[in-house]
Amino acid sequence: MLLPAALACGAVVFPGLFYSFRKVLRQTFTNWTDADVVSVSERLVSAIHASLATAAGVRVVAACRDVMTDNHWLTNGFALFGAPYMAQDIYAMYLSHYHTQRVKGQSSSHSFHTVKAFLKRDWMLVLHHLALLLIFMPVTLFFRRGLGDFFIGCFFITEFSTPFVSIGKILIQLGLDDTRLHRINGIIVLLSFFTCRILLFPFMYLMYGRQFGIPLHKVAFHLPLHCNMGNLLILAPQIYWFILLLKKANRLYLRQKRGKGEGGKDRPKMD
Repeated sequence: MLLPAALACGAVVFPGLFYSFRKVLRQTFTNWTDADVVSVSERLVSAIHASLATAAGVRVVAACRDVMTDNHWLTNGFALFGAPYMAQDIYAMYLSHYHTQRVKGQSSSHSFHTVKAFLKRDWMLVLHHLALLLIFMPVTLFFRRGLGDFFIGCFFITEFSTPFVSIGKILIQLGLDDTRLHRINGIIVLLSFFTCRILLFPFMYLMYGRQFGIPLHKVAFHLPLHCNMGNLLILAPQIYWFILLLKKANRLYLRQKRGKGEGGKDRPKMD
């Protein structure tokens, strides 16, 4: 009874939050376009889901002494609770793209062309969400035979960096992208993303090896091929996104450096 209730709860909570944020933001920021409202609403819901996922992951990991056989009810419960978010967020991303195109005068209605342009631009994020919904959730619920709750909890913790990514985009929307707060948040994004989306993988191998007395560099050879391949498929886009974050941070740093240099030239010399 708990699992269907978790799914139903997620199907109400995340679309409800998205609708509520849109309504409140539209009334609060009357000068914002529909694209602004939808974009920020999407980011707020994303931050809430990621915070809940991280909290669930920490609870599961802390409760599992045996990385293979220990169980916690939150593992399957949150997998089902979070599933509707994946579908809702794909819709929210599309809606954000649609309204942005309308503001630019490039689209006036929902059409196959609009959907195609959205999928072309955000195909990796859409694929990521669909993989979590259609592969990760069934594996979690049906195919792992109750083993590895610890590792599922670790995968939940990968969402830790998402609220900071969302905060960064919201700060840009509010015109605060040239502030110290935005720079500090950017540093937190890089550190949290690298720690919880990349270093987390060798950490999982380390914990498995520690339990069974296997050196870290030999753990991969003791695991089934499909486990290593699955981890590699999840890790690869994380590395790609981290590289994009580094490039964005570098562009921001160079832009601010140029701004300071130009400001220095305009400043009158002191005798």
